[in-house]
Order: sequence, then C-alpha cells, then structure tokens
Amino acid sequence: MMVVLTCSPVHATAAEVPAQLKEFPREPLTIQRKTGRDLFQVWIADTPARHQQGLMWVRVLARDQGMLFLLDAPRHFDLWMKNTYVSLDMVFFDETGRVTGIARNTTPLSTAIVSSPGEVAGVLEILAGESQRRGIEVGDKLLHSAFGTR
Repeated sequence: MMVVLTCSPVHATAAEVPAQLKEFPREPLTIQRKTGRDLFQVWIADTPARHQQGLMWVRVLARDQGMLFLLDAPRHFDLWMKNTYVSLDMVFFDETGRVTGIARNTTPLSTAIVSSPGEVAGVLEILAGESQRRGIEVGDKLLHSAFGTR
C-alpha cells in the first residue's frame, strides 16, 4: 500500500519567507482579545510601493503570518485581491490599534473593492478564517510598536 502525503498550499511554516517579501521588514504583532492574545509575525507595508504589492503573488501563508499596512494618516482605505492567490481576512484598525472592522474570507484574484469601515490607520491581512477561528472581534486591540505598544 502506498501512502501519499499532501499539504495544503495555504499552511506554511512561519520560517518560510516568500521571495516576493524578502525586502519587507518583519516584526511581531499581538492581538489582545477579550479572552486572550494571539501572536503573529507580520511583514510591514509602510511605503506606497509596499502598499501596492502587499501579498500579491504569495501562494503560501501560515496561520501566524500576515501583512500590516500602515497609513501616514487615518483615511478611507480600499483594497482588492488582484494577483493575490490566498484568501484573506482583512482586519481594519484605528490610530490606537483598536479593531474597527473585519472583512472575512476575501475572494482570491478578485478586483472587487474591499473598503474600510470609515477612516482607518491601516489593515492587518491574515489567512482567511483565522479571525473567526481565533475569536478576533471589533474592539480588540493590536499591540505593535506602530501604536506605542508591544
């Protein structure tokens, strides 16, 4: 009997870094929930060029990885999934790191616009389903040096 093992393309190990993201800064980020904390390793999209690239072309994303988009000032923020192969949850936050909205299970490769719920300071993109699995909700808090917290 031959056994063939396969692995899901969206569940990588945190040690794997897609070639497209090697030049992005990478830092830890914690989400403080009502019932606990979750730690992620996130790539930082902190320039217009990095905002434009985001997670495009990435085909593998671990459950504890993500991308943190930081804006210069709070504003309405529109995103799309063009050239993004992995379904994502988009966690929008204000200038203090408080979660203000979540777009769950976005459609890969879509050009449909995903809009922030009003003005935001940025968005955290994580693997689709992770916000629900972990119990991340509006009102939870991102802890990161961008907000003066760790």
